[in-house]
Amino acid sequence: MVLELRIRGLENSELLDLPKLEKTKIDKWNLTQFSQTTEHEVVSSIEKLPENVRSYLGQDKQAGNLLVHRDTTAVYQALSSELQSKGVIYTDIKTAIEKHGDLVAKYFMNHVVKVDEHKITALHATLVNSGVFLFVPKNVEIDLPIQSLFWQENGNAGLIPHILIVAEDNSKVTYVENSFSTASVESVHNYIAEVFVGKGAKVTFAAVDNLGTNTTSYIYRRAKVEQDGRIEWALGQMNNGNTVSDNTTVLKGNGSTGDTKSVVVGTGEQSLNFVQKMHQFGHYTNGEMLSHGVMKDAARAIFNGITKIEKGAVKSTGEQSERVLMLNEKARGDANPILLIDENVERAGHAASVGKVNPTQLFYLMARGLTRTEAERLIILGFLAPVIENIPVDELKQRLVEVIERKISS
Repeated sequence: MVLELRIRGLENSELLDLPKLEKTKIDKWNLTQFSQTTEHEVVSSIEKLPENVRSYLGQDKQAGNLLVHRDTTAVYQALSSELQSKGVIYTDIKTAIEKHGDLVAKYFMNHVVKVDEHKITALHATLVNSGVFLFVPKNVEIDLPIQSLFWQENGNAGLIPHILIVAEDNSKVTYVENSFSTASVESVHNYIAEVFVGKGAKVTFAAVDNLGTNTTSYIYRRAKVEQDGRIEWALGQMNNGNTVSDNTTVLKGNGSTGDTKSVVVGTGEQSLNFVQKMHQFGHYTNGEMLSHGVMKDAARAIFNGITKIEKGAVKSTGEQSERVLMLNEKARGDANPILLIDENVERAGHAASVGKVNPTQLFYLMARGLTRTEAERLIILGFLAPVIENIPVDELKQRLVEVIERKISS
């Protein structure tokens, strides 16, 4: 079935249109300028990875459940024997299709992301060259984070990763992902994550995206949550190239919950378009979204927060907040909160703000001996703290802070 989807994607990639994005033209963005694969040697231990790669990973037990991609090759994989004995599957997407084809086909691009959704998803289905499959059986709770790392070394290869996470009923898992680039040539990052949260299950999905200036990114993260399930997103969206990012949670079951926190820093002449959406169907569902962005230089970004509560989603709640801080006259950020309510709900609201660094806060800190640069740094980190604090691995949290500080001080 996966092969059939890939063939269908190829057939329709020329026929389908690009997605229509508010105030963002992507018709001239790079979609296909890259070669398909780059092969690398598999390593037997973390110690054989370069030091700059190891710095992204958790230590000791936190590094025990790990998958590392170097370009399109899964060069290192580890899953504890304890989790294997419980029926947990964690492997690269190519191996998953070969060894667990029927299970993968049950979810792959036929629920929350469709192969024929638009040109970008069709191309993804056709060209997918990396990714992970994480399956957590019923009633299995995993305490330590499951980690993946995508290292783009050769931009010519392109990154077309597919992340497929299935958490069955009453299970629990934290998935932590880091993407970074040392490539300098023009490339493409066409990324899709599909997350399925069963009844009473909980999934925490934390990610830091930090690809290079020459990499154009199309990122689609989607989740479907069943009765009393919960998903928490903590996203550090730090890519340095033009980026489209769509994070959508479908609260299908009664009592299901979605909580999305996202932080963005735009620099240079980046063009960015971010959508966060909660689509609520079940009774007593709860959707929470928080997005904080910092725009610098001549970067420009659109932040759309969409709460859609369908008819029948009685006693549901939906809250969202988009806040944008602009550091330069040429920087621009548009925050657009949208409420689409078709039912009598318990509570629904939104907040949005766009502005510059608060001069009173700046004066207060400088009056106590800080330089203007130091004062701005503290204000910005405080502004972004609600997302930073939700990164579940200390090393990844520290890396996110380092990336933010580097971007705002460059």
